[in-house]
Amino acid sequence: MRILFVAAEVAPLAKAGGMGDVVGALPKVLHKLGYDVRIFIPYYGFLADKLGIPPAPIWQGNAMFQNFVIYETTLPNSDVPLYLFGHPAFTPRRIYHGDDEFWRFTLFANGAAEFAWNFWKPNVIHCHDWHTGMIPVWMHQTPDINTVFTIHNLAYQGPWRGYLEQITWCPWYMQGNNVMASALQFAGRVTTVSPTYAQQIQTAEYGEKLESLLSHIHENMAGILNGIDVENYNPATDKLLYKTFTKDTLERRQANKIGLQEETGLEVNGNILLMGMVTRLVEQKGIDLVIQILDRFMAYTDAQLVIVGTGDRYYENRLWQMASRFRGRMSVQLLYNDALSRRVYSGSDVFLMPSRFEPCGISQLLAMRYGCVPIVRRTGGLVDTVPFYDPIKNTGTGYCFDRYEPLDFLTCMIRAWEGFRFKKDWQKLQQRCMSQNFSWYKSTAEYIRIYKSVVGQPPELSKAEYNKLNFFNESIN
Repeated sequence: MRILFVAAEVAPLAKAGGMGDVVGALPKVLHKLGYDVRIFIPYYGFLADKLGIPPAPIWQGNAMFQNFVIYETTLPNSDVPLYLFGHPAFTPRRIYHGDDEFWRFTLFANGAAEFAWNFWKPNVIHCHDWHTGMIPVWMHQTPDINTVFTIHNLAYQGPWRGYLEQITWCPWYMQGNNVMASALQFAGRVTTVSPTYAQQIQTAEYGEKLESLLSHIHENMAGILNGIDVENYNPATDKLLYKTFTKDTLERRQANKIGLQEETGLEVNGNILLMGMVTRLVEQKGIDLVIQILDRFMAYTDAQLVIVGTGDRYYENRLWQMASRFRGRMSVQLLYNDALSRRVYSGSDVFLMPSRFEPCGISQLLAMRYGCVPIVRRTGGLVDTVPFYDPIKNTGTGYCFDRYEPLDFLTCMIRAWEGFRFKKDWQKLQQRCMSQNFSWYKSTAEYIRIYKSVVGQPPELSKAEYNKLNFFNESIN
């Protein structure tokens, strides 16, 4: 089977959120299983700094009265072919933002469709978020090319129908007021990145005004939990850490905590609770809750906090001001830095994720992989991945709260601060976190069933596929 992933992001080359992790990891597992899987992304201006790109394109085409070229390379640390959509609109050294965002990604989706029609014809195009939402519409009358559309974040729905009609081809049969709504109606199958999020978006609270449509297509929709690249994110081999460790050598982890404190300007003290956040600084991520309770929490405890991320200028300014009041106890790093992020996961004691909504979340999975205990609000994929920690029964992996309220979040943080004092129990909690299996090998089987169903094949995995997945899954540390 030939599968083409079309997305705005792919880790580790161009990543702003969880979509990049999915597109950077799932194709590698499919490739190991023998599928002819390839990836199609924009040729951003910064990509030439990160990988070797041949000077000559392999194909050129035309869409929306624009000429474009396609370059071919491979995804780092794999043999998965990577196609880069070259056009001046993507020359700036950014992934998102800009006045031309709707236009440039509509052009990108149109270029991907032309590529699939005229150069490399896949059996399935796996489309990701609104940036590729027109592809299921355009492929509706191409019976030998099927589509799967994954919702990573329903809050971003792309341009409206009126704007699309001005810039690109909108077939006569197209329905939907915007790109996201049209994709949901014309995709062969629709997936979300966690089972709970698939249920939540069918309600008015989380449906972003598409809940009726999502309820209507619910039989064509599946919630498949995201995984992480366990080979890439492995505390036993990660060279970006101050010291590698495993769940059986947790005493070595302390060096990462000390190193993180020194690197971020915090007081060096291995005995106090160090909290970490690696996040986009936007409303979705619960930054307003952090701002509301942090003064009170810092006054009550001796804990420290390090935050890594960028986002809304308002949140950046507020957090920067708070850090100036808590010198030596709070550090705000307004940047995206993968190496520093890994050191936050491996050096922090707890990881804050008080999201207003969370389709799946990758950060809490990475935190647990590195022995960092998550504090999460029970929503979306956080419900599916972080069971409530019960110190009496010694079950669960994190501290959880339900209501999106400052007092609930503060209470949860204080519980974690108090629990950290009981070192033996805390170490058992860390080991339980590190024992969780969030590899892509578990979720890949569900995607394979969906790919097979849209092309009309029996959805059952072959014996060889089943054995390979089991082998890969059992080989994880």
